[in-house]
Amino acid sequence: MTKLKELFSDTLIYGISSVLARFIGYLLVPLHTAVFAEGQYGVITLIFAAIALFNVVFQMGMESAYIRYGKDRDKAQSFFTTIQLFLLISSGLLVLAVWLAQPAIAPILGLQVGDSILWMMLGILFFDTLAIVPFAELRLERKSISFAVIKTGNVVVNLGLNFYLILGLNYGIEGVFISNLIASTLTALATTLYTLPLLKGSWNTDFLKKALIFGLPFIPAGFGHAINELIDRFFLKSMDPATVQQLYGPDYTSDDIVGIYGACYKLAVFMLLIVQMFRMAWQPFFMRQSEERSAPKTFSQTFSFFNLAAAGIFLSVALFTEQIVSIKIPILNFYLVDAKFWEGLNIVPVLLMAYWFQGWYINFSAGIFISETTKRLPQITLFGAGITIIANLTLIPFFGMMGSATATLISYGAMAMLIYYYSTNAFRVPYKLVSGFGVMLTATATFYLKPYIMGYGYNEWLVSGTLLILGMLIILGITYRSVKSIPDTASAS
Repeated sequence: MTKLKELFSDTLIYGISSVLARFIGYLLVPLHTAVFAEGQYGVITLIFAAIALFNVVFQMGMESAYIRYGKDRDKAQSFFTTIQLFLLISSGLLVLAVWLAQPAIAPILGLQVGDSILWMMLGILFFDTLAIVPFAELRLERKSISFAVIKTGNVVVNLGLNFYLILGLNYGIEGVFISNLIASTLTALATTLYTLPLLKGSWNTDFLKKALIFGLPFIPAGFGHAINELIDRFFLKSMDPATVQQLYGPDYTSDDIVGIYGACYKLAVFMLLIVQMFRMAWQPFFMRQSEERSAPKTFSQTFSFFNLAAAGIFLSVALFTEQIVSIKIPILNFYLVDAKFWEGLNIVPVLLMAYWFQGWYINFSAGIFISETTKRLPQITLFGAGITIIANLTLIPFFGMMGSATATLISYGAMAMLIYYYSTNAFRVPYKLVSGFGVMLTATATFYLKPYIMGYGYNEWLVSGTLLILGMLIILGITYRSVKSIPDTASAS
């Protein structure tokens, strides 16, 4: 349990910074949904989706490559210098390539050729890329406090500028991207200054080759993940107007649907938070523990405790979704999500479950990294991307936003099971998979009991609170039995 305490400690520190950053950043949702129309918010949603897609190519898997090879501290300076210089050159060339391709790219994002927002998007991509390896160094050295301070500072600057530019200077959606660009620039400078001593290393072509061999498989893998999470916005934008009218009425356009979907998708951030904060601590942790004899048992315990935490998030958000969006921000008097976006609230439980499966994927990824079989990652994620595309094309014409959310759930579930198969074959861990599904099914059944009980006229707060407590008690019992049944000794193979 000592090793789990170390993981929990790192996760807590990363988590506090992530929770704080996400909480502060989430204040942009009431601002943007209150100030901008559904269609304008749809454009913002599409551009940030494009940034996430381009990030995959710009970053080239170098974050994971540095975590893998930078742990050799005798060679860390040369690894750091080589990778950072390579990213500086490659990202500059990619910025030029995207700018030249703007006649094809701009219309997809709802922009005009030469629009200043496209320049700002490219600037965000460039500076975010320069910060990834310094952030990886902070994680590798367990400098979680410094990591948290810089991450939180990024969000505070972004938030403050959004409010100033949009409410104070009436900048419109341009203010959103100016704020992000300035925050990304300052973050790149801060991380560079903090890791400046590592830039004393020398360029090493062999190190770069090793990093590229390890990291490049993350490009198709990253595209798979980005497609799973982001491509649905573009499918929704391309919905036939007749389908939009049939599903949502004559007052809506496809841009409106993208905006509503993007706003309600933000509520799944609560599950994404626990997944991301866990991932930040998990990757360096399992690499440090990989040669320990107790590693398989530790990894299995981690999976069980992760499910306990995820179940708590799922039930808390799914049971109280309407109460959460109805919260008003003091002084501004904005709803957490403006009422004109509540049309899509039914997608929230489905997306929470999808992110839960993403957490499984991250849990199971340990064996892939430890065995250095990262070639499996593009196979798995592209398989998931294929499911996402097919499911979106099949379901959106009939179910609209719910079809997209369901496609995401199906894809993440399939990917989690596939990586489980490959990972446990490469590095045997006695994961309690049946118990994990038991926790998921218990949480889902608890949530879907609510409308039946509400039919008897009981108070909604009372019903939701009672179901939350009862559901978590059952899940605690499942988790306890799961952890107790993990064998004391288990060997990797």
